[in-house]
Amino acid sequence: MNTPKVVSFTWMKQQKLDSVRGILKDQRMKRFLKLTGNAYPNLVKVFYTNLHFDSDSLVSHVKGVEMVITSDVWAVVTGLNSSGLRINRENLGLMEDFNKIQIYKGCLKNPHSKVRNFSVGGLKLDERLVAFIVSWILTPRGSNHSTLSEEDLLLIYCIMNKVKINWIHTIKEHMQKAMRLCDFPYPYAILISKFLHYLKWI
Repeated sequence: MNTPKVVSFTWMKQQKLDSVRGILKDQRMKRFLKLTGNAYPNLVKVFYTNLHFDSDSLVSHVKGVEMVITSDVWAVVTGLNSSGLRINRENLGLMEDFNKIQIYKGCLKNPHSKVRNFSVGGLKLDERLVAFIVSWILTPRGSNHSTLSEEDLLLIYCIMNKVKINWIHTIKEHMQKAMRLCDFPYPYAILISKFLHYLKWI
């Protein structure tokens, strides 16, 4: 299970990180990034074990009961909707001005540095904070949070440039990845637990 993390918008306000607060609000991610509460690891594992994707819904069986997570459920629990750009490996080329190396250099404190491993360490403050939000909360993984993938860079680019992302699609794609890779920890434990609460299975 991936350990859930949250964003403190109060802390960002205290640190005068208003630009990051603003762009996260533009993405309408505030409620999702602030999700807290109990997580139920055993039920989350059952959810993933039985999960399949039906059109635009998530469908699973928990405690012998079918659980259907529609766009209406997403809206109530997270405030997210299905509008915006669908980002995945297949459509990275759809953005004509996206160049992995150029985008990374644009995020660096010293843009003349040599690009070696796409490390988070040399990024400007705002970009570094967004990078960690991407790798720890939006598309969390078990390790290697300090090296950016091509998808990470595209997400950072879109967030920093106020390109609206279809976050429901991104989260669902990440769930599929977790199911496909045996050593990948299950993400979004609190989100799934909130779905269980909302659908009255807890």
